[in-house]
Amino acid sequence: MAQADDKHGHVADEDRRDILFLATGATAAIGVASAVWPLIDQMNASASVLALSTLEVDVSALEPGQEMKVSFLKAPVFIRRMTEEDIAEAQKENIGDLPDPDARNPNAPDAQATVDARLLGENKDLIVLSGVCTHLGCVPLGDGAGDYHGWFCPCHGSHYDNLGRIRQGPAPENLPIPVASLNGDILKLG
Repeated sequence: MAQADDKHGHVADEDRRDILFLATGATAAIGVASAVWPLIDQMNASASVLALSTLEVDVSALEPGQEMKVSFLKAPVFIRRMTEEDIAEAQKENIGDLPDPDARNPNAPDAQATVDARLLGENKDLIVLSGVCTHLGCVPLGDGAGDYHGWFCPCHGSHYDNLGRIRQGPAPENLPIPVASLNGDILKLG
């Protein structure tokens, strides 16, 4: 069908109206996208938050029996290099006798609180724990404190052994292990 032109040679009003509708719709869509994009983009994590979501710690200077504390995501994390005696002592414990037999380790989900499931590294001699008591969120004392040579929360008397497993007191769970990996002497949290 041929287009009908008016007496001045212009395209009929219907075609002109279609072009105006398309142009107006496209302009409106671009305007809405321009207004909404900053609202959506502001929900992305900032560079400072992304930088804090992982932490690398050099553990090469940590000798057997030594412990260090770092801050990760505004919470303390305990890192201890276990001695052979510490590991032997922890292996003696019957998992069935523990108040909490769960490893609480996202790196080994559904595992029991055995030495292998709680320790990291090629030599399985590094314990990495969230430094927050599972009772009320206090920060336990370390460096072999308490009745089980691990960590002791003086606020309410929770005793953790050298693998961070709850042994005595009101704390209901073992100290959790954060998401962590070891690449040589560099421990990556997060």
